[in-house]
Amino acid sequence: MSNPAKDGARTGSTRVRASDRTDEEHLRTWVQERRGVEGFVEPRTAVSEVTLLLVAHDGEWTRRRVPAVKWAHDFCNRHQVPSYDAAVVGVPQRMRDYNSRVRQEQKKQRPPGL
Repeated sequence: MSNPAKDGARTGSTRVRASDRTDEEHLRTWVQERRGVEGFVEPRTAVSEVTLLLVAHDGEWTRRRVPAVKWAHDFCNRHQVPSYDAAVVGVPQRMRDYNSRVRQEQKKQRPPGL
């Protein structure tokens, strides 16, 4: 078994990579390049640290680790993005619809017989 990364955060009996500046930069760029974005702050679990799920008007989405729940809400406030506690409100239907559209498109592009 390989050793977990030294800079990973401890979560239960496993280690996961902690958030970093690359995650923050990705979120910032993503928000600036899309419209109608909402943020869904996902709490720490047994297998992952706190994450921020961003969902655009059309359901396109991205998710990245963040340092803390407060950091996620503050990030959204700075970028004028409404933020919600995902454990309370769940994720929007438009995100599930987007995932379905992407899967259907991928299915159409597969060669026959696969």
